[in-house]
Amino acid sequence: MNPNSSPPLPGTVQPGRADADFDSIRYTPVPMDPQSPGVPAQAPTLGSPNAGIQAINEAVRAASGWVQPLRQQMARVIVGQDQLVDRLMIGLISNGHILLEGVPGLAKTLTLKTLASAIGLNFQRLQFTPDMLPADIVGTMIYNPRDGTFSTKHGPVFSNLILADEINRAPAKVQSALLEAMQEKQVTLGEETYRLPDPFLVLATQNPLEQEGTYPLPEAQVDRFMLKVIVGYPNRREERAIQDAMSVPNPSWEVNRVVSAEDIIAARRVVSTVYIDEKVKDYIVDIVLATRDAKPYNIGLNGWIQCGASPRATISLTLAARAHAFLQGRGYVTPQDVKDLAADVLRHRIAISYEAEAENITSEHIIARILEGMPVP
Repeated sequence: MNPNSSPPLPGTVQPGRADADFDSIRYTPVPMDPQSPGVPAQAPTLGSPNAGIQAINEAVRAASGWVQPLRQQMARVIVGQDQLVDRLMIGLISNGHILLEGVPGLAKTLTLKTLASAIGLNFQRLQFTPDMLPADIVGTMIYNPRDGTFSTKHGPVFSNLILADEINRAPAKVQSALLEAMQEKQVTLGEETYRLPDPFLVLATQNPLEQEGTYPLPEAQVDRFMLKVIVGYPNRREERAIQDAMSVPNPSWEVNRVVSAEDIIAARRVVSTVYIDEKVKDYIVDIVLATRDAKPYNIGLNGWIQCGASPRATISLTLAARAHAFLQGRGYVTPQDVKDLAADVLRHRIAISYEAEAENITSEHIIARILEGMPVP
């Protein structure tokens, strides 16, 4: 090549290049949802390899106009916790439930209530206690002695946003009452099955410090949470802002409604069209497979994993990466999207061994080692 010549433009095919090189840069779109506005169902022509991604980018920009106003409304009440707010929005637009873990006083409940107010959805808070019954969540059948018939009384689970506060305070039979609602988006009472409203999202909190009088969550229920978010302490600047905003007898917690349920449902349709390259899909699968057996990837985990992540982890990581790209205004997923969400998706799905506990190795350490040892596409 002539050293004085200018480098080729990105996305152009140079004379003499092999067909395999052309295939590597040619965009092949995923099947599009015909209900998604602005996203063409036909494949782009060879002369415009980026036409499909550009169309998806335009659809994402059109459908994500509420993202920044929602962040601004949340910031009127919640100081800091930007990652928590983003994870809540990811769960909302990817139809996934979220488990929040953090010490008391970090505004977990306030964040969820503010989110519900800004969206205008029905919100119910369930304070889990040891004497709670499944009927207190899903409802029950009430007998009417006058005419000898049963009537259905729906429980508080028939709302859009459910806050299961301190979910590990209730016994397993109460926690399991949420399984059908979380997975099937329905509740069965007697012989009838009732659909839950759409959107429907369960946001559960638990305290990692106090273990007296608590019950570990069943593995079947933990796996149904798309993300497990660790809520940390604010930094000094945020702590100072909290002091100024909340050190009054009646702090203002009012926010404006900036998004509707229809906007959320429309955003979900667009999220399903966000493009993921085949190499990024393989990257996600390799990360999940490494939690089951890391030897093929030459990642030394020293027997730290007792049980790896289930296929739900692959599905959740793919959906979360798409939703993360949507919040960034992009119509395509990058490997960084996957790495940003890997810990939240996998930390509660990896069961560590006794050897790892003896060495103070957590699931976060294992995930970090897998990401470091896995080649990035």
